[in-house]
Amino acid sequence: MRAFVVTAYKQPLRAADVAEPVVGDRDVLVQVRAAGLNQLDEKIRVGEFRQVLPYRLPLTAGNDVAGTVVRVGSRVRAFAAGDVIYARPDKDRIGTFAERIAVDESDLALAPRTVDVVEAGSLPLVALTAWQALVEKGDVRPGQKVLVHAGAGGVGSIAIQLAKHLGATVATTASAGNADFVRELGADVVVDYRSQDFAETLSGYDLVLDSLGGENLERSMRVLRPGGKVVGIAGPPDPAFAREIGLNPVLRLAIAALSARTRRLAKRLGVTYEFLFMRADGDQLRRIAELVDTGALRPVVGRTVDFDQIPSALESLAAGGVRGKVVATVTS
Repeated sequence: MRAFVVTAYKQPLRAADVAEPVVGDRDVLVQVRAAGLNQLDEKIRVGEFRQVLPYRLPLTAGNDVAGTVVRVGSRVRAFAAGDVIYARPDKDRIGTFAERIAVDESDLALAPRTVDVVEAGSLPLVALTAWQALVEKGDVRPGQKVLVHAGAGGVGSIAIQLAKHLGATVATTASAGNADFVRELGADVVVDYRSQDFAETLSGYDLVLDSLGGENLERSMRVLRPGGKVVGIAGPPDPAFAREIGLNPVLRLAIAALSARTRRLAKRLGVTYEFLFMRADGDQLRRIAELVDTGALRPVVGRTVDFDQIPSALESLAAGGVRGKVVATVTS
């Protein structure tokens, strides 16, 4: 079957004919109809995570999928051929930039009924990221104040809506050209990152979702109230993450060193820092689908591309300029 694979880090994705997926007893074979493109896909391509995600190359890329169930393993009961599903496969079983993929039944859910397959394909990774940052790590409650960076992007556009649904007052950073757009999503306060300093404009926040890292992450800590939290999805990884994914002691020490400065600053400011590497979770996707179907969340697809355009579209993600997600459509 057709697929796009990573053959060497920092090289463009290559088209290839790869073997059909092996379908285990608890797997669901999915005909891919839409595959969202993510910054994570690009970071994997250039080898940014190769120390903590030691993939064997060649690797079929892709972390988002919406499609139709072809067949199911012998022990699968929740899905049947013909179902329209969406998923973020487990980190060890990625490969949605292909015609078909086998996904563990625990990692997928029926797609929202009220959106099309392209919109469904835009959701899994960014919606799970927003959920795990705001609900699991952030425990956002009504009346709290949440800052979401890059509100017009894939994660940001969903996180704003989810934070608003949870009852928070929501601030975001965006360009002036996207100010009305992020307000429509639910942002109460919009900071133009090109002309304003969010660290001088905002204060007393309970939670920050940082997708940029570096200096932006450290400045984000200064807008938090004492006891507030910043959840970072761009790094640096922290010791809890190293334990979670079962790294050996040497790599755990290395990970701890990477985040030491950030954690020291957080402690000095009386706040906390947690790194989030989103995990697959079919139960959470079911809850997200309910929010989509009730109108609390809406997917944001800024651009669609054909399957053959995936390599060039992926490399162009860094340039920005797209609201929400880029989604590739796959036809057999």
